[in-house]
Amino acid sequence: MIEIGLGFGSNMGDKAGHILQAVAEIQAAGAVQNFRLSGLYRTAPWGNLDQDWFVNACGIGETALSPTQLLHFVQGIEQRMGRKRIIHWGPRTIDIDLLYYGSAKLDLPDLMIPHVEVLNRAFVLVPLLELKPDLVLGGVTASDALAKLDSSDMVRLSQ
Repeated sequence: MIEIGLGFGSNMGDKAGHILQAVAEIQAAGAVQNFRLSGLYRTAPWGNLDQDWFVNACGIGETALSPTQLLHFVQGIEQRMGRKRIIHWGPRTIDIDLLYYGSAKLDLPDLMIPHVEVLNRAFVLVPLLELKPDLVLGGVTASDALAKLDSSDMVRLSQ
């Protein structure tokens, strides 16, 4: 079993509900064991700023799936939940990102591990550090990366 980190985001409809539904599907499928979810955070949009605010969270757990199997598994959940990939960094019912896969480093056309933007996103680092305060990604401590970012617009909603 390999420890993995997942990032969740939604800015359409029942944002928190979408994240909790995705987590329920992950847990029900049994593909990820010992799964823990961070708190839910209200965050400003990132990338494409002309859209509604987000709810974001992170989860960690263990899996026997390969990185590409895990990617296809979470993309299947996104599809079943109505995710449409129309605008890059645009509105979405649910977004599930594979943030890290153990200490693996991958650079594939459809998957980079650690996630290419993980150290640049406070809305990912804050909930990740809640679950794993000593996290190191690509040789950088997540806490050091977060110290360089502005997380002042994040509001914890629950958990």
